[in-house]
Amino acid sequence: MSLGLAADVGSSLERFLNAAETFFENLVLIDWLAMALALVLWTAMMVARAHGWANALRASYPDTEIAERRIQASFLAGAGINAIIPARAGDAAKIFLAKQSVPGSSYPAVTSSFAVLTPFDTSMGLLVLGYALTQGLLPDGPRLPHLPAFEIAFWAEHPELLMLTLTVLGIGAVALFAYLARRVERLWAKLKQGVAILRTPKRYLREVAAWQMAGWLARFAAFWFFLEAFGIGGSFANVGLLMAVQAIATTLPFTPGGAGAQQALLVATLEGPSRVAVLSFSVGQQLATAVLAAVLGFLALFIVFRITDLRGLISRSRAAAGAEGAGP
Repeated sequence: MSLGLAADVGSSLERFLNAAETFFENLVLIDWLAMALALVLWTAMMVARAHGWANALRASYPDTEIAERRIQASFLAGAGINAIIPARAGDAAKIFLAKQSVPGSSYPAVTSSFAVLTPFDTSMGLLVLGYALTQGLLPDGPRLPHLPAFEIAFWAEHPELLMLTLTVLGIGAVALFAYLARRVERLWAKLKQGVAILRTPKRYLREVAAWQMAGWLARFAAFWFFLEAFGIGGSFANVGLLMAVQAIATTLPFTPGGAGAQQALLVATLEGPSRVAVLSFSVGQQLATAVLAAVLGFLALFIVFRITDLRGLISRSRAAAGAEGAGP
């Protein structure tokens, strides 16, 4: 099983590398002005989301001065690490750096403050997926097991195992919730502290949800210009499809950013452009955002935190969060 998984993940990476070769062969066809606008909008999306998180932290620690610069840097550093390392390794670093930036804070509170972003993101993600499904933009169910992407085909081919896995995870989450509620009252209090802004809905909508919406709009516009940059053409249908594909491909991050799965889905679903154009776009957009996130992340680490040892940062992040019992 493990050998098969490794082979399938390797196959996804191989597909991504082959598509990358196609992308580099078509560099001269890129509209670089549209590409630059897309990257600016992508940066704006990350900054808006980080500001929403900083506001959630301000509600959790009203008597503490929250340095916007350090929270923005923590967010960018985590995004940069996630862009190059799978399994959300950057999330632990993000929480670790933010905790160091808020005097007197705790890992459970900082972690749950970041989770404040989840309800809005989940709702928007479901809307995007619903739009893609109702418009017939995604592959039909019978086609999913035959897509050349392990992350999608495996679960589509084994729906019973998928349901069992989701059930086990759900039961585990309920059991963990009950354990924390009964036995770790202090930890539970810290977790509730992190979501303090949810107790004032108007403030949450104004200081968190509004900034998340701004981030989603910037992301939508960025995808539009990415499509324009590669000559595919921006449209509501194409952007909706692209956002749905990314949501699916990154659900099980066996590869950084769902590399390989995104290419398989887009080739199967994006109608009109040639296969070469779709591959060039999917890889180019993914590479551009990954490089942007990595560059901004490492600049944030060096300029704000004076950190250059990435491996040491990830190790310390996981160890510190685990020691307090509520890592991301």
